[in-house]
Amino acid sequence: MDEDEYTNSPADLLTFSTDTVAFDTIISGTPTNTYTFTVYNHASRAIRLASVSLGLGEASPFKVNVDGTALSNGTATDFEIAARDSMIVYLMANVPTIDSDDPQPVSDKLTFVTEGGASQDVVLEAAGQAVTTLAGLRVTRDSALTLKRPYRVMDSLVVEQGATLTLTAGTRLYFHPGAELIVHGTLVSQGTLEAPVELRGDRLGYMFAGQPYDRIPGQWGGVRFTTTSYGNQLDYTDIHSGVYGLRADSGNVEELKLTLNNSVVHNTTGHALDLRHCRAIIGNSQLTNAGGDCAHIRGGDVTMIHCTLGRFYVFTGGYGHALDFANYDGEVSLPLTNLQLVNSIVTGYQSDELMGSQNEKRPNDAFSYSFSHCLLNTPKPAEDLVDHFTSCLFEADAPDDEEGHKVERERNFTPLPDLKTLQFSFELSPLSLAVGTADPAVTSTTYPTDRLGRPRGDKPDMGCYQHQDAPTDGNN
Repeated sequence: MDEDEYTNSPADLLTFSTDTVAFDTIISGTPTNTYTFTVYNHASRAIRLASVSLGLGEASPFKVNVDGTALSNGTATDFEIAARDSMIVYLMANVPTIDSDDPQPVSDKLTFVTEGGASQDVVLEAAGQAVTTLAGLRVTRDSALTLKRPYRVMDSLVVEQGATLTLTAGTRLYFHPGAELIVHGTLVSQGTLEAPVELRGDRLGYMFAGQPYDRIPGQWGGVRFTTTSYGNQLDYTDIHSGVYGLRADSGNVEELKLTLNNSVVHNTTGHALDLRHCRAIIGNSQLTNAGGDCAHIRGGDVTMIHCTLGRFYVFTGGYGHALDFANYDGEVSLPLTNLQLVNSIVTGYQSDELMGSQNEKRPNDAFSYSFSHCLLNTPKPAEDLVDHFTSCLFEADAPDDEEGHKVERERNFTPLPDLKTLQFSFELSPLSLAVGTADPAVTSTTYPTDRLGRPRGDKPDMGCYQHQDAPTDGNN
């Protein structure tokens, strides 16, 4: 082709869809998925590239493919972009393992040099997190996980009957897809407000630009307490983005199976909390965004105080409710000796998020439930059911905000859900009916501070969070 169709002017520059490619934190020694960015030529003639190279060359933790050509030893030559055309650059990162508890940042520059002599850079950044890998671990005696760096669970972590596994404050368990925590014995999670225990999937990167895998459900299995498991105590524990959250199999209802305090179970494909004919106490906790039910209760003895149940599941395939309880499962009778919700919120996108079902074939089976000082997204109860509800509020009575929107469902919370980034806040809006309407007598003797350690005062809010008034400018 005629040379005049190409520009050799150093003034003709490339344009990039981004000036920095950030991989965020990734597990050291594990390749990331592929990221891309686009290189544009807005000039009226084609631009030839003498070279594209990584600053660290072959030693770079980043691997690059430019328009179908891999950078061998960190460099490649002879590219061209036609006038007003573009090309795609593909990248991945594989950060070497460094013996450190904290993520270790790495960076490099991808340099584009045109035949006209112009040199332009795109910055590449990542951080590598060293992990301790657990594979095939079966806890057969009392043990503790104490490391500051995360544990990566490659397959199911099993606690055998008679053994107790303790997760000390700040412990992080990253589960490989399909991996579960199966407890035949006892699990004690000792998270604190300052150092919660975290259970999540091990994919730390992004599914696509701006969307971390960590906000997508189904990244790992969940936590299961089997029939032989009792005395499980979880405090300040964050369990999210699994196939399910916490699942408790049936057992002796006289013996306490699970105590869950100040914790979060969020963003699951199936049920977030699944209790089958067992005794459990749930307090000051957030159970949210389940594809199944946020709380699925079949028989047993369950008490929930100052809990927020919010079902705002945005993915296809969701089928549940914020709360679904019954005293049977199919043909199996599961007497519900007690279900008590106090100072709690039950809400979600649907018009009715509260489902209760009694076994019609066995009308004498226990079916005892009560709601006291709760905000409920459900129709007001019929006369034959009103005795089950004490001082409850119903979202149908919610006021309108300044824009004329009824303060119900997701508008109980602030800020509103960001459905593009899949970020949800369950902090209460000052306009919510839940504000200042909890039972102070119960609050003072159970959870005088909210899940974040903030005092509730003499006018406590329903749910696990005490609302925060908007700051003033100091002139009022």
